[in-house]
Order: sequence, then C-alpha cells, then structure tokens
Amino acid sequence: MLDADLLLREGGVASLERRIAREPVAYILGRKGFRWIELAVDPRVLIPRPDTETLVEVALELAPEGARVHDVGTGSGAVALAMKGERPVLMVTASDASADAVDVARENARRLGLDVPISVADGLPAGEYDLVVANLPYVREDEWDALQPEIRLYEPRQALVSGEDGLDAIRSLIAQAPSGTLLALEHAPSQAESVRALLHDASSTRDLAGRERVTTGKAP
Repeated sequence: MLDADLLLREGGVASLERRIAREPVAYILGRKGFRWIELAVDPRVLIPRPDTETLVEVALELAPEGARVHDVGTGSGAVALAMKGERPVLMVTASDASADAVDVARENARRLGLDVPISVADGLPAGEYDLVVANLPYVREDEWDALQPEIRLYEPRQALVSGEDGLDAIRSLIAQAPSGTLLALEHAPSQAESVRALLHDASSTRDLAGRERVTTGKAP
C-alpha cells in the first residue's frame, strides 16, 4: 500500500501500471536508498540489496586508515560510494565489466560529490590494493527461471548468474588477485563453505537474518 501511494504521488497511474507489470519500484522511481546514501538506478544495474550492507560493514572493519580499497563489479557504485562516504580517508576505487554500469556509478559518484575513480575492467584491474571487495554474480544457472519476475524480467542477467554452481565470477577474481591479497566477498549463504575453501585464513560473517553472507580471506 505504501508503494502504491508513493508511485501514485510521484508518477501517477502510469507508474502503478508499471508496477502491476512487476517492474521493481526502484526502477520506476529511479532511485534506491543504501546505507546513508541514495543511488540512481535503472535496468543497466542491479538494485542494491540490504544484504549487501553486510559487505560494507565487514569491509569498513577490515580497512585501516588510508587503505587502498577496490570494489570489483561495482554496478551502481553502492559498495564503493558507501565506503567512501562513511570513511573519506580511504582511497576507494571501483570497476565493472559493463560500460553501462560504469556510467551509472560515475553519475552517482558525481551527484554525491564522492571522489571514487571508476573504470571499465573485466575482473580486477592491475594495481596495489590493501583490500578488494566484491559483490559479484553468484546465482546458479538452474536458479534463474525460479527467480521473482521483478528480478528475472528487469534486472541484468549478466550481473546475477555465474555458472553451474554460481561461483565462476568469484573463482575468477580470486585467481586474478595476487597471492596474499585480502578479499571480502558477498555470496549466497549456501556457498559460504565453498568460498572459504578457495581462500586462505578464511572466515564468514552473517547478515542480519543470521545467514553466512560475506567471506573474507587471502588469495592463495
């Protein structure tokens, strides 16, 4: 009911019709709140989820003052921009394989007045980083057809699905990272054990629902 009232107030009947067709509210409004910032979003990028706030919290705890932090697969820029906004002394950079997503993230950085260089890159760009964070695709191929219409019909599939077990993108990033690189990776709760097995000195953090959502460790 609250969504309907908001859509009517801001976009009229046309917005309600879009919602009836199962288009996500965030895309209809063109914005989504994430931690303390508001991000512009559209179908070029995933809609930031509350679960991903756990990744930000873990990364902020791990990063010392002035740390060089890189966000891989930044999408709308949610993780990188939230970190920079809350810890301005961090040297945060970000990248995404999608040039369209990078355009969205750069516009969000500009609008929020946050100095976060964002580049188009497939995987981890060359550089020296104290911490690499990533919310990469982790949906299994066989899960796609069962996803909610709001996701399956509107959000970019390439930002969600990652192979038979959902871990192709995560494995690729770990393989790219120089040995000893500290990583913080979001994943599905059912994947926590598998992700820990890919890293050295790994541990997992639970989200607000008590599910293992983020794993940290060092690249082998």
